Amino acid sequence: MELFSEYPLLRFAILLALFALVAAAAYFATAAVTARQLSRRRLVDAGSAGGHQVVGASLRSQHAEGAWLKLVNGIEKAGLSLVDTRGDSLRKKLVAAGYTASYAPRLYTLIRLLLVIGLPLTALGILWLTGSSPGLFKTYVAVVIASLAGLYVPHVFLAAKADRRQREIINGFPDALDLMLVCVEAGLGMDSAFARVGMEMTESHPRLAEQFGAVVLELRAGRTHDDALRRMADRAGAEEIRAFATLLIQSSKLGSSIAQTLRVYAAEMREKRRMRAEEKAHRLPVLLSVPLVGCMLPVMIGVLMLPAMIRIIRVMMPAMTGG
Repeated sequence: MELFSEYPLLRFAILLALFALVAAAAYFATAAVTARQLSRRRLVDAGSAGGHQVVGASLRSQHAEGAWLKLVNGIEKAGLSLVDTRGDSLRKKLVAAGYTASYAPRLYTLIRLLLVIGLPLTALGILWLTGSSPGLFKTYVAVVIASLAGLYVPHVFLAAKADRRQREIINGFPDALDLMLVCVEAGLGMDSAFARVGMEMTESHPRLAEQFGAVVLELRAGRTHDDALRRMADRAGAEEIRAFATLLIQSSKLGSSIAQTLRVYAAEMREKRRMRAEEKAHRLPVLLSVPLVGCMLPVMIGVLMLPAMIRIIRVMMPAMTGG
């Protein structure tokens, strides 16, 4: 509080940063809700459309003329290239995390560049506003740590989001296979089964519904089943989805029963999901031992040893000193 009262500029900067954080959180939350509603509406339209009706929109984010694209294009027109040398691998990571827009790699490069430059400047500004005068070595270390944070924090965030997205897709996949099995046994084709299951799962598993909706749109656009299934596996980035696509492709080529394939693979996926849950449950006692040993054990030792320490101070210490 004394620091805030002495430096009004620091207080203003902190309030401005909090405002920017709240505004960014509100923007991304609104964008996520809007995208989910748009995906559900398009899945409903795709499910109710006729066989000759062309779906004009895609399930992907429609930001071709959005603010982010204009910002990226404006920066590149100014002479700063945002093309990454590892374009293919970066695009795969972004697609696995759910960022499928065409300008996503350039925007990712721009964010990393701004963080690498902005975080060291922010660290220097905080040091200047607080009035501290660290040495050259401490200033250098602070700037290097801020630069490394700006370089690696986006990568860590992208990996965490991709992992969470894959986990959501894998957890909902057995239920989707059960629904697809019911649709296939009822006489629906694979195209209609994907559309129906995607429409039914927009509320329970929106990530998986988005993948199925993309498959439906690609099939109606003229892609073959093999290409559409392989592209779905590449977008999901999960081995279970890739194995499912391979099974469907082999079943269609060999002429085996699609229903039997779905039944066996659904049971296998459900068993894997149960094993993952059991693994997490078995890891819980080991994880709980860390806070128990670090927090409760010292307190218990202190409570048990306190009466003995008091007796030593009151009885033995005076006797040893001749009191």
